[in-house]
Amino acid sequence: MKGYRISVLRHGLTEANENGIYIGSTDLPLSGKGSAELAAKMDEFDYPSVHRVYSSPLRRCTETAEILFPCTELCTVDDLRELNLGEFENKSVDELLGRDDYKAWLRGGNDARPPQGESLEEMTARTFKALHEIIMDMMNDGLTHCAMITHGGVISNMLSCFGLPKYDPKTLTADFGEGFDIIVTAQMWLNSQAFEILGYCPYEKIPDPVDEDFFA
Repeated sequence: MKGYRISVLRHGLTEANENGIYIGSTDLPLSGKGSAELAAKMDEFDYPSVHRVYSSPLRRCTETAEILFPCTELCTVDDLRELNLGEFENKSVDELLGRDDYKAWLRGGNDARPPQGESLEEMTARTFKALHEIIMDMMNDGLTHCAMITHGGVISNMLSCFGLPKYDPKTLTADFGEGFDIIVTAQMWLNSQAFEILGYCPYEKIPDPVDEDFFA
């Protein structure tokens, strides 16, 4: 049965990430350091060759896609955006620690939301919608390997909710410019709304074989 592989990757570093500031729906670009780190990772690791890149519409994701997959078709998917943190956006933990609503949000479950923000339950619903759109698009166009550029919260939520085997969400965190490979079949997705988690992405570089005749 035909499998459809998706390399799910987190965007590169922003200035807010560097400074420990919460950003969700805030549309920040990559920082200079973030762009440089991605370029260095392209030298250090092997990123896959893919047929299409699906990306969150936020600039930190589309700019990551342009660096990692410069010659590949880019399609933005609105529902791949990060959790909307409402009044907690653009604030540090130190700024929020004195707020009772922040403490309640940290203690809360999937239905807890920041003031004027979004709950994990709501993010899970739109993440499913985005996944379904992408998988159906790949099947309809016969694309067997694509990339997805999105956010750390979306990745851990997506893999813990829909991925098999089941892992502790804390083990499904992705560093900047890194993530996981997943694979899904039509039967698996349509019957169970699930995919298989294959492993980490990008991949360790395989050294070029030594030409023994060169040393003869």
